[in-house]
Amino acid sequence: MRHFRWMTGGESHGPRLTAIVEGLPAGLPLLAEHVDVDLGRRQRGYGRGARMKIEQDRVAFTAGVRGGETLGSPLVMQVENRDWANWTTRMQAEPFDPAGELPEPLIRPRPGHADLAGGLKYDRADMRDILERASARETAARTAVGAVAKRLLAAVGIEIGSHVVRIGDVAANVDPSLDAAELFARARASDLACVDDVAAEAMRSAIREAAHAGDTLGGVFEVRALGVPAGLGSHVHWDRKLDGRLAHALVSIQAIKAVEIGDGIAAGSARGSQVHDEIGYDQAGKRFVRPSNRAGGLEGGISNGSEIVCRAVMKPIATLKKPLQSVDVTTKEPLAAAFERSDVCAVSAAAVVGEAMVAIVLADALLEKFGGDSLKELLRNVAGYRAQIEAY
Repeated sequence: MRHFRWMTGGESHGPRLTAIVEGLPAGLPLLAEHVDVDLGRRQRGYGRGARMKIEQDRVAFTAGVRGGETLGSPLVMQVENRDWANWTTRMQAEPFDPAGELPEPLIRPRPGHADLAGGLKYDRADMRDILERASARETAARTAVGAVAKRLLAAVGIEIGSHVVRIGDVAANVDPSLDAAELFARARASDLACVDDVAAEAMRSAIREAAHAGDTLGGVFEVRALGVPAGLGSHVHWDRKLDGRLAHALVSIQAIKAVEIGDGIAAGSARGSQVHDEIGYDQAGKRFVRPSNRAGGLEGGISNGSEIVCRAVMKPIATLKKPLQSVDVTTKEPLAAAFERSDVCAVSAAAVVGEAMVAIVLADALLEKFGGDSLKELLRNVAGYRAQIEAY
């Protein structure tokens, strides 16, 4: 990220999460409610755990906004952890009193989690020092950053939404005639972000069965971005290719193990004539068009003017009520893995985080292409480029 720079800080049971964003132009209208709506969506979803009943995520701007508009300086946001009150003595910044009761260390790493790998890397015998940061609680801060990025993208006519296409072995049947606005609205009205009501009920049954078995479920979600102009990203260098940047961002989300752009997986078993999108020209609209979008809106690392379509595969959550086999890292004796309060399924929440990450990448690519220290300057640059495309 060169132009939209951001960083998050904070632990799962620490006092708060913090996010810093740099690169926003001055004059972008921004209110806490613009962020809070996505923070609330991230907390909802069938299969979520007890932690979401404790937290009521709200953002507080502590720098970079005045009078409801960005200043062009770094934006600082904070989200309080209400559960901190229950963890104060275990997560305090001050040294623990050796004469008092010390926090119980986590010494039984969970398979599929960062516990052991992080403990080895950072030489931490108590793996709580790892799991607190590795926790998906961090995605609340990402969601806040993504909500700000969405505000910037919306100013130039770009909209982002998502929906769940699979949980476990239950796949949604999505009507291809659904326009994006209806798709997004129906997904947001569903407690599983699924637009297929029949599949959603089967998904709920699968989640209940997994919960009763002390197990967890993963799935697949899709993120779409509408109104993205052709020309974001670049074919020139590997690290400027927009598809690579999107894949990197999505797979960086906790528990995401694979990413597909357009018909990426199916394309590997089809012929070229069945994969590539033919090109036409709309004389009235003065724009190039494609009757299909198997490329997912990206060709050669550059947006081509079609919808950007990405899918991400989320593995089942690593914390199980009926834990898998592990080892006590102090005695090296075999023991069941530790159990931390967790979700059974969080694919619908991950979809909101996926929206955030796609928005962050597109905001960076937008500023890379058009620049602008103020929103007015950015909008002039975008308008000039669109006129250039119409005259091509």
